[in-house]
Amino acid sequence: MEYTPNLKTKYYEEVVPALLKEFNYKSSMQVPKLVKIVLNQGVGKAIADKKLIDTSQKELTLISGQKAVQTISKKDISNFKLRKKMPIGVKVTLRRNNMFEFLERLISISIPRIRDFRGINYKFDGKGNYTLGIKEQIIFPEIEIDKINEILGLDITFVTTANTDEEGYALLREFGLPFKNIKKN
Repeated sequence: MEYTPNLKTKYYEEVVPALLKEFNYKSSMQVPKLVKIVLNQGVGKAIADKKLIDTSQKELTLISGQKAVQTISKKDISNFKLRKKMPIGVKVTLRRNNMFEFLERLISISIPRIRDFRGINYKFDGKGNYTLGIKEQIIFPEIEIDKINEILGLDITFVTTANTDEEGYALLREFGLPFKNIKKN
């Protein structure tokens, strides 16, 4: 028997029927899906300290459970002492089972560890995708606080097939992301 993540099962058994009912879709194929989750960490201080980018890459690999890749600059910017093709960040793209596993760990373990947490903001991009900014990577249990040199933030982008922000919001809400009590336009 093949392993299926809990949130993938929840998507087909609970989320699809709930969204079918909420948006009156004619077919379950119209229900938005979560396509991928992209974790991105900009490490601007890596210009001065090259070890910082390697450390950041190892941490993001631990957090995501998948090898992170370095992102490089596309052009020279003299004010930032930045040269073309210098490593300035780290990213990892999660799909399928890895994506559902990460989302489950994020919702049930990491987000509750945020200090003074009151819910996440409702800020979608207009096409149903959502980016969650995290100020400290130490909310993830995979990171050992004693071995941290620098506290860095990261962005987690949820890419969906939703056509509108409302559909994207409903999808992520059904998965269990703890949004603040939110506004309706």
